[in-house]
Amino acid sequence: MKRLAVIIAVLMAGIRLSAQDRAGTVDIFMGATFDYRDIWYNNRVYDVLLNLTPGVRWNMGHRWEIAAQALVPVVNQYGDRYKKIRLNMAVLSKQLSVGQYWKMKITGGWFSGERYGIDWKNMFIVTPWLAMTAQAGLTGHCSMAAGWEASTMKRWTAQIGPEVYLHRWNTQITVRGGRYLYGDYGVVGEGYRHFRHVSVGVYASYSDKGKEDAGFKVIMMLPPYRRSARKVNIRPASNFRLTYSVEANGYANRTYFTDPEQNEREGWFDRDLLPWGTDTMAPDFIREEKKEDGQ
Repeated sequence: MKRLAVIIAVLMAGIRLSAQDRAGTVDIFMGATFDYRDIWYNNRVYDVLLNLTPGVRWNMGHRWEIAAQALVPVVNQYGDRYKKIRLNMAVLSKQLSVGQYWKMKITGGWFSGERYGIDWKNMFIVTPWLAMTAQAGLTGHCSMAAGWEASTMKRWTAQIGPEVYLHRWNTQITVRGGRYLYGDYGVVGEGYRHFRHVSVGVYASYSDKGKEDAGFKVIMMLPPYRRSARKVNIRPASNFRLTYSVEANGYANRTYFTDPEQNEREGWFDRDLLPWGTDTMAPDFIREEKKEDGQ
């Protein structure tokens, strides 16, 4: 545990602007999502769906945050359900630590995957290389894609499992099992190798409904990597994610995101909230206070 304390102290000293220092700031950002599927009846090798994803994030202080994101179709070969500009996410979240080893995030609102509800994420740090993660959510269906569609909040989901981080190789291994969005039970194992601004990973999964699946993921953190810290910041989205699935079963081991920029490289929490794993790497983004004229 002494080594863990040293890592935390070094990282905290190197962060230019912590989450608490950003209180009151607003980020306006733009990203994109890219989806594709291979189907045989339309004389195309792939159907493509490309959306722009404008979003906004308001840091309210004390690790309270409001974030929202919209979907703006640019290329749509998926059909009429995907042609409208619509809200994709609108959430209120709170992060906190319990003692020196347990951190959690509670989120409520409209999540990705056309879900709304309440979500609770946790990480308990066991050693500098081992942590336990757990997530639980109560959600319902909510969509604006084809008019207003909604159901009551009655779908429980939960995942739990260990996470290993090998500092020497910047390698992360995660195993989580539990109950997923469509009532299936399964387990997902992932392994990532983290490079400077890029993470590459492979995964394998099993579901009692979808059976076996596997694939790979690529996460690219987007420049600029040095950013001025103003009250209102306009920037690209933090990352672009690409996932390839062998089976492409959208109803097995399905979950949702509770943050417009959520990704496996940055994890669930602020990097200065009990840093662990990729939090201990050099930060992808350096925020610098904007100097006043004449200084």
